[in-house]
Amino acid sequence: MAQVKSELDEFLGPRVEFEPTQAKSRPPATRLGVVVSGSLSKGLEVKLERSADIEAIAVGRYVVVAGRSRRFFSMITDIGLDASDPRIVKMPPDMSDDFMRDVMLGTSTFGMLTVSPMLVLEEGSTEPKPVKSVPAHFAPVVEASPEDVNMIFGDEQKAGHFYVGEPLDMEGIRIYLDLKRFVERSSGVFGKSGTGKTFLTRMLLAGIVKENVAVNLVFDMHNEYGWKAQDETRREVKGLRQLFPSSRVAVVTLDEESSRRRGSKTDFVVQIGYDQLEPEDVEMLAGLIGLTDVQIGALYAIHRRLGRNWIARLLNDERPQEMQDMIDSGQLHESTLGAIQRKLGIFQRFGFLRPGVTANAVQELLGYIEQGKHVVLEFGRYGSSLEAYILVANYLTRRIHQDYVRRKEAAQGGQVEEPKPLVITIEEAHKFLDPAIASQTIFGTIARELRKYNVTLLIVDQRPSGIDPEVMSQVGTRVTCLLDDETDIRAVFSGVSGANALRNVLARLDTRQQALILGHAVPMPVVVRTRDTTTPDYYASLGYVEGAELQKKLERGKKALGRDGGGID
Repeated sequence: MAQVKSELDEFLGPRVEFEPTQAKSRPPATRLGVVVSGSLSKGLEVKLERSADIEAIAVGRYVVVAGRSRRFFSMITDIGLDASDPRIVKMPPDMSDDFMRDVMLGTSTFGMLTVSPMLVLEEGSTEPKPVKSVPAHFAPVVEASPEDVNMIFGDEQKAGHFYVGEPLDMEGIRIYLDLKRFVERSSGVFGKSGTGKTFLTRMLLAGIVKENVAVNLVFDMHNEYGWKAQDETRREVKGLRQLFPSSRVAVVTLDEESSRRRGSKTDFVVQIGYDQLEPEDVEMLAGLIGLTDVQIGALYAIHRRLGRNWIARLLNDERPQEMQDMIDSGQLHESTLGAIQRKLGIFQRFGFLRPGVTANAVQELLGYIEQGKHVVLEFGRYGSSLEAYILVANYLTRRIHQDYVRRKEAAQGGQVEEPKPLVITIEEAHKFLDPAIASQTIFGTIARELRKYNVTLLIVDQRPSGIDPEVMSQVGTRVTCLLDDETDIRAVFSGVSGANALRNVLARLDTRQQALILGHAVPMPVVVRTRDTTTPDYYASLGYVEGAELQKKLERGKKALGRDGGGID
């Protein structure tokens, strides 16, 4: 027997046991099973130990495969059952006998895991690298420890790292997002309605403010990011303006009455003059208000003929003489002009659009951004109008981007300093980035530029399949809540290696407070249970100490009243 063992050892070569590589203070890792087959592209098949509880193992959980000279940091992507004898499947034994069940489980019948290696750690190294090989047969598989996770995802000591949640079934272990890398490229938050996209986005924006890695410009369609909002239980959630001082966050509004009614503290009211609009601003609305290609072409001709006041004169009851001259000369058809006037009549419903506006909203916003102030633009009642949202977002973004291009080029010539990195957040992003128009819109341009001019996008959407595939390929970090539409799932994983395994993980997320994060800002895909962004501890972590202390006192008061039998509303 000893000779057989010696020959086996000689055949297998030197072995590296997992346990001795652990720090002495670290408790022994829980062994789950051994690798029995698999490949780099399809994942490793792991036979579960008899003692492992298959019902307690979930997809998305982290494990470590201990190879001979490498440790493979991996994710469980599938769980199954198997048997050593195919006849067991056709003729299952009588499991009412406890002895028979104990004999069969783990021997003739057993659990199987599909494990996808994500990163590898060479012996003696502390820097994980991409996986390019697989471990040998019978390599032990153990649960990932807190030290393993921290080594991969960093900790709060690293500048720019922000705590976003905990990995599944690993309570107390924190996952940190590298926000410096997050803002280097355009990013996206996806998920069907009701999965918590807004809470996730608010947390990411708060992290950007706290870590000071960029300046935010948020087009707040539903008034949820600036001063306050409500969760599904109608509990108040603090917005960025409450969490951070006015020197760091400004709230501006299109609808002063709505902001005042909601108790939102605003810095100024955005108004746009008719004479400040250009045909490019109106063209973005073509699909919503039904402008044809002929009518869009006519807009540019009318603008050239009427000058800056073209919209005000178009909407005037009296037809301008210049328009009549264009009709008489055949440059413009009368029915085309009538259709344009009728369709642009929607502008008269928008109170923020007025003739003769002297203030320049773009310069006001750029002034805040240059000071390093994060800006939230509340839409008030106009948030229910997609036409108003797209018009304003496109109008402001086009001009801010033009200013950034000018200043970036001047900085390259040594004339001025570079503009501060800017992240523009847009909701209903597929309306801006539809395949039919993405190549012509400013948002498609920004997404493809990869921060060439220090501007990136944070796109929030429940229909990623509606976004141009070329734009999706440039989205560096994707934070995805539950999606159940197959085309949306395909869109999220476009251009992602190992997508088939991750699809299985995404499909099994909870409907709330869980997300799959992958891409530029994380070293490997991770499923997290996101932080609760309504707790005193969360507020305190952002520096909102006074508010956190007050909330703690209220909670203590509620508990005291509850013990006294009085209750509290």
